[in-house]
Amino acid sequence: MLSSQNPQPPSKPPLAKSPAGPSLDELVVRTRRLRDDLDAARRADPRATAGEPVRRAAWELVGGWLDDVAEQLHELRTAPGPAMGAAPVPRVGSAEWNLLTDGAVWSDELYAIFGRPVGEGPLTLDQLPSFLPPQDQPALTAAVTGCLVDGRPMDCEFRITRPDGSLRAVRMAGEPVLDDDGGTVALWALIRDVEVVRHPVPSQRRAPARVSGGGAGDAADGADCGVERALAEVARGVAPPAPGGLELAARYLPAGRGAPLTGKWCDSLELPGGASLLSVGDLAGRGPAAVAGTATALGAIRGIALAGQSPAALLGHLNQLLDRGAHPVLASVLCCRYEPRDGSLVWAQAGHPAPLLCRDGTGWALPRPTGTLLGAVGDTAYTERTDPLRPGDVLVLHTDGLFSDIPARGVTGHAGDHRLIGLAGRLSAADSAAECLRLIVEERDGGDDACVLVARVGR
Repeated sequence: MLSSQNPQPPSKPPLAKSPAGPSLDELVVRTRRLRDDLDAARRADPRATAGEPVRRAAWELVGGWLDDVAEQLHELRTAPGPAMGAAPVPRVGSAEWNLLTDGAVWSDELYAIFGRPVGEGPLTLDQLPSFLPPQDQPALTAAVTGCLVDGRPMDCEFRITRPDGSLRAVRMAGEPVLDDDGGTVALWALIRDVEVVRHPVPSQRRAPARVSGGGAGDAADGADCGVERALAEVARGVAPPAPGGLELAARYLPAGRGAPLTGKWCDSLELPGGASLLSVGDLAGRGPAAVAGTATALGAIRGIALAGQSPAALLGHLNQLLDRGAHPVLASVLCCRYEPRDGSLVWAQAGHPAPLLCRDGTGWALPRPTGTLLGAVGDTAYTERTDPLRPGDVLVLHTDGLFSDIPARGVTGHAGDHRLIGLAGRLSAADSAAECLRLIVEERDGGDDACVLVARVGR
């Protein structure tokens, strides 16, 4: 943990320890002090003050984590008390679902959040969606399936229907529990009561959902309700996007049930000023090591992008990180920065299939700027190009493995893209990014696991 070497100022007296442990107020103060120490240490770091983007991005990531902790502690401290005569409803409960036995263990707080008698026992994963309004079930299913299949943490918001007919908005954050061989054996989660929904949300509107890591947006759409189905779909922008804005939909498609996890991902990030960062990639390897490496690479991409680096410069820094690690790895990455103010798409690639652009019923793969696989050459330079996008354009980003005849990672041609190009007319005519994604998935006839991200420019 980073800390400052400077002593604490006199205005911050030491906190007395409570016999029962620190209170929420004390934890909030401690977190603020740690944030101050972090800022002081960052100012004293010559590499950060010199403007080294990777170093600056790492500091930003740590600071962001501390800010999140402080915000959540503040929410717990300032949560309003129950009404007179009403039983208090806990804010946070925990659950663990065993995938081998189909058993479940709930904390007492979770029973209270759901309004479910303890004697009735916990809900299994298959039963859980039935406690959600129908329009919210795909969000939960996509988040849970993405967590179990892709091995990445989940973070999802949805509504539950309590036995008295009331709706509550909850946030579920979970992660897979792995055995020694890297297989997923359980799902552990915290469920936090967000707020009471006083009026049911109209059926055409979906509650917001956030999926961490492989997700690319804020609402789920079109996933099957059985968590055993190996599909995870996330769609962003239920309402049509503003002119020039992006509507996103993404899906992870596994190779088959029981197939080992790989290092493929797709991601989106809103940047300061309104631009969007889109990335897809494939880190070499399989199993827990590939998943962990992917999380590290994705965190670096986000941090470097937030430091203001262009896609080409971002790939250059990421290449150095991968090449200088204790265990160097290869990775293919496609990184795009979209600016809604002028519709420009600035992008760079490292040994990755190019984006497919669909416009007015015609589709083509954009010419690729030069860029070798990450981790292959230590000091290589990456180039980027700018392509203007128009309202109604559909952009498809994908990893290899989407179709069996799309070239593997590192192949410079686009021989397999004819499958996508053949869908250009239907993709251009689709009403939403989610519909575009559905058309692509329906065309798929097997192959390796893959990630696909669809971006549709608002008219």
